[in-house]
Amino acid sequence: MGRLVVTQFVSVDGVFQDPGGVGEIDRGGWSFKSEHGDEFDKFKFHELIAADAQLLGRVTYEGFAKAWPEMEETEGEFAVKMNRMPKYVVSSTLENPTWTNTTVIKDNVAGQVARLKKEIDRDILVAGSGQLVQTLLDEDLVDEWRLMIFPVIVGEGEHMFGEQSELSTLKLTDSKTIGPDGIIVLTYERAS
Repeated sequence: MGRLVVTQFVSVDGVFQDPGGVGEIDRGGWSFKSEHGDEFDKFKFHELIAADAQLLGRVTYEGFAKAWPEMEETEGEFAVKMNRMPKYVVSSTLENPTWTNTTVIKDNVAGQVARLKKEIDRDILVAGSGQLVQTLLDEDLVDEWRLMIFPVIVGEGEHMFGEQSELSTLKLTDSKTIGPDGIIVLTYERAS
C-alpha cells in the first residue's frame, strides 16, 4: 500500500506559493534566495526515487508540465524520473494533458486517492497544490508531511495551511538542517 507524502517548500512565515518563481506572486522564486547545496539535492533525489507516482493540483501540474520535459539534458536522472513516472492531476477543467503518463482525476477526489494508495506500492508525492493539499488534509489522507523550511520571510502569497474542518495532530519523526544556508527539513506523520 502506498503512502501519500506531502513535500513542500515553505518560508519561515508559512508561504508555499511560487517558490520557483513562475510569476504567481511578485516575490516568487524565494527558494532560490537560499543556497541548497549537494545535501539538499541528494535529499530531493532520494525522495523522488522512493516514489512511484505524483499527485498534483492543476496549477502545480501545469507549471511542472511546462518545465520538466525540457530539463532531461540539464537535470539528468531526476528529470527522467519526473517525466516517466505516473502523474495524477486533480482538475475538473483539464482536458488532454500533454505530459507523459498523466491521468486526470475529475471527481470523487477522496475516493480516487484512497484507491491510488491501495494500488501503488510506494510513496505518492504531492508538491505545491494548495487546494488539493487542503482537501487531502480534510479527508485525513496524508500519511507524511515533509516541510522544507527556507530561511526567508516572503511577506506575501498563499500560506501552507488554511482553515480546516477539524484539528490535526502530528508526530515529528525526523528533523534536520541541510544546505549551507540552513534549510530545515521537518518530517511529520499523523499522531493517530
